[in-house]
Amino acid sequence: MSYNLFLLAFVLGIGGTFQYGLQVSIINSPAEYIKSFIRETWLRRYGSAPSEEMLTLMWSFIVSIYSIGGLLGSSSAGYLAVRFGRKKAMLFANVPALLSAALMGLSQLCGSFEMIIAGRLSAGVGGGLALNIHLMYAGECAPRKLRGLMAITASTAIAVGKFVGFALGLREVLGVEALWPVLMAASVLPALVQLLTLPFFPDSPRYLLIDKKDKEGCIKAVKQLWGDGDHMAEIDDMMSEQEAICGEKPKSVCDLLRDRGVRWQLITLFLVASCTQLIGSNMVYFYAYNIFTKAGIPPTQTHYVSLGLGSTEIISTVLCGLLIERAGRKTLLWKNYAVMALALGLLTVALFLQDSFSWVPYCSVALIFIFIMSFGIGPAGVICPLITEIFIQSYRPAAYVFNGVINWIQLFLLGLFFPFIVKGLGNFCFIIFLTYCLSMAIFVFLVLPETKGKTMLQVMEEFNRLNYRGQQRQSALQQSSRSVMTVTRL
Repeated sequence: MSYNLFLLAFVLGIGGTFQYGLQVSIINSPAEYIKSFIRETWLRRYGSAPSEEMLTLMWSFIVSIYSIGGLLGSSSAGYLAVRFGRKKAMLFANVPALLSAALMGLSQLCGSFEMIIAGRLSAGVGGGLALNIHLMYAGECAPRKLRGLMAITASTAIAVGKFVGFALGLREVLGVEALWPVLMAASVLPALVQLLTLPFFPDSPRYLLIDKKDKEGCIKAVKQLWGDGDHMAEIDDMMSEQEAICGEKPKSVCDLLRDRGVRWQLITLFLVASCTQLIGSNMVYFYAYNIFTKAGIPPTQTHYVSLGLGSTEIISTVLCGLLIERAGRKTLLWKNYAVMALALGLLTVALFLQDSFSWVPYCSVALIFIFIMSFGIGPAGVICPLITEIFIQSYRPAAYVFNGVINWIQLFLLGLFFPFIVKGLGNFCFIIFLTYCLSMAIFVFLVLPETKGKTMLQVMEEFNRLNYRGQQRQSALQQSSRSVMTVTRL
């Protein structure tokens, strides 16, 4: 297998999901400095200091407006990926990232905290585009036997982005008051790296063949990415999918919601992929320092514990890449959902008892590490290839748009309300996430088909047993708007 495929995974990652992970974690370290900047700017403008409630609201808005930008970006990802191709759309995602870096980097110099808000919004737009297009691009470029591993590189890039965000926020690096604008402008470097390197790689072979009907371009892209060898079996699979689609244009989100032929794929997408925010992992990162302080870790050590948390997620996603083609998607999902539910339950008990025994706070931290490890090996890694595998080409862009919109809405709401949830529920704040993890373990174990090693059409056949339950399979396929080939063709 050509090393170009893994070079592409790196290039996609550095300007794609890496940016998402970076923005999630980088906002933690300069929190007090930015609040101080807002307070001073407000005092200079209006002659009086803002109330603590106003300051908290402004900070929550800075954190959560990133999700509004992400919602706008992810809503546009499907159109851009179809209209201009995966490659050009990925390159375009770097434009709002560069704009964001300029706005936040110059905010203190210009004396405008509004520039931080605008910069976070722009960063969200770039992150929403990059997250969806990266997953789609990577999944469509990989041969079947490497589909899971290639897609998981997106999850690894997110974890590396979070780690780098925590590392840059250390006092020994950029985590001091004089350098917080430089810290907030760190996204400029990965954006420039991708803009300079991605043009040397081809577009997705699956996009070139099925959407653009460019067989020669597809074969050329396959040889460049996969190296020399006999790849006709993979190309024949793409041709079969193209024939099954019968030249239909890419579907819209409305088509996705209405079509019975993808009903259980949509249910799976919503429950397993789109609701990843309800797992609670991003809340751990957004408010990591607060959670560790509540667990009893001294404030001077929280930065380093958070750095260890980022390292744990990187290691876990790498482990997922090693295991996914052996254990399968379904097994990794339901087992790790169950472990996460158990960890959250024990964490709730540990937080409740943290003042009773001196060793309990350290148990809380250990449980958070176990939670993040299970998250990386299970949902964080497996979801990356799953969306590509359960939808055929005509529905895939719409599926990514739907996933992104739901994901970013949830991220915004949880980012805005999680501090108030913590204040209201106290030590029981993670019960919400525990309930979701346990429910997903049961759903995946009982309902989700295994997709490991199967073609897109074989996976669709598995879901058709659910979509057309109680009907003859042949008649079900005939009712589908895609005129799918019969089972015997598979």
